[in-house]
Amino acid sequence: RWRARTAVAGPRRGKMAAGKLPARVLELLFSYLELPELLSCSLVCRHWHRCLEADENSEVWRSVCSRLLSDEAQGSDILCSLSSYKAKARALRHAWSSADCSRNVYIKRNGFTLHRNPIAQSTDGARAHIGFSEGRHAWEIWWEGPLGTVAVIGVATRRAPLQCQGYVALLGSDDQSWGWNLVDNNLLHSGEAAGSFPQCNNAPKYQIGERIRVILDMEDKTLAFERGYEFLGVAFRGLPKASLYPAVSAVYGNTEVTMVYLGKPLDG
Repeated sequence: RWRARTAVAGPRRGKMAAGKLPARVLELLFSYLELPELLSCSLVCRHWHRCLEADENSEVWRSVCSRLLSDEAQGSDILCSLSSYKAKARALRHAWSSADCSRNVYIKRNGFTLHRNPIAQSTDGARAHIGFSEGRHAWEIWWEGPLGTVAVIGVATRRAPLQCQGYVALLGSDDQSWGWNLVDNNLLHSGEAAGSFPQCNNAPKYQIGERIRVILDMEDKTLAFERGYEFLGVAFRGLPKASLYPAVSAVYGNTEVTMVYLGKPLDG
């Protein structure tokens, strides 16, 4: 592994020599590197970029997944919506952050599921590792266990609180977060209900285990939701030009929430 890193991340002379290597040889060398190093390598030259981007199921990305993903994640259906090894590695990079969540929450060993401990009179939240200030992004999120009286999904800035006393709609309680309460189908922002969602008569309530797709468009400054293959509509418009993170807040003890980043949403 040390020789591989020297060959692809060493002095300029080493880079020039490695840049002339056949793609198959580069792929073998890249398979020993960690994800941050691979991201740096993709910026070195077009040849390296093509080698890493041409096949998202190459030995490089398979090796990354085998090292990064837990046996639990690889053996479950958590990542069933992702078709390539590269997409799975990217999803882990965008998963819940153990350093950016309530003290009453921990991230399970699979890396994608948070668990809220049974703490009375507390509302607890979490944010993902990475926020977005540009581009279009989609992720799936689903509840495993009872919703309780409040269960909110959406986005938040770094300034939004992740814990408070009582059982409240924490996500959407200030001007730094935007949320959809799955219990009563209300949209929340700045501590007020921003309307019902989806906007239809007798909208069905969320079912435990049902995957909701969240679509953040920082080009149009909108947040939308999908259920299954049904587009539910735009929930929020006029989002600020700030870094927004996938976020959630929960109140029910021992409930679990899983989030999987999907990448750029498909049109149509």
